[in-house]
Amino acid sequence: MVLWGLLSFTKMPKIITKNAKETFALGKKIADELKSGAIIGLIGDLGAGKTLFAQGLAAGLKIKDPINSPTFVIMKVYPVKSHKKIKTLCHIDAYRLQASQDLVAIGGNEYFDQDDAVTLIEWADQIKNILPVKTRFIKIKHLGEDKREVSY
Repeated sequence: MVLWGLLSFTKMPKIITKNAKETFALGKKIADELKSGAIIGLIGDLGAGKTLFAQGLAAGLKIKDPINSPTFVIMKVYPVKSHKKIKTLCHIDAYRLQASQDLVAIGGNEYFDQDDAVTLIEWADQIKNILPVKTRFIKIKHLGEDKREVSY
């Protein structure tokens, strides 16, 4: 099943995941279809499942390191060893940023132009004004219990 048309991001219907395993699996499935240079902005309230989705995406890229939200360090960079074109996953959490320029100050925006990287940004709506046009946004909404609505 091609969810994203290899990141062409044609408008898709909303996907409901019924539990954490399905949210993780959706992230993993999307990783299978990523192109190098992709920028993905995750949007959702606290506890919506952004980090869980990010963990699935990282697992899909066969990253073995534990993936936690980089809330306090803002950015973590992971090597991707098993993909032909994607060599780096840059995981950013913009929750604590006071302004978009805070990300620029630590060099996070440098990954936006790297053809061999994928940039995944939690709380992307906080820094929307500096994100490239090619950024694809995924909204995750917690529906109660373990259900989530994922739309893009």
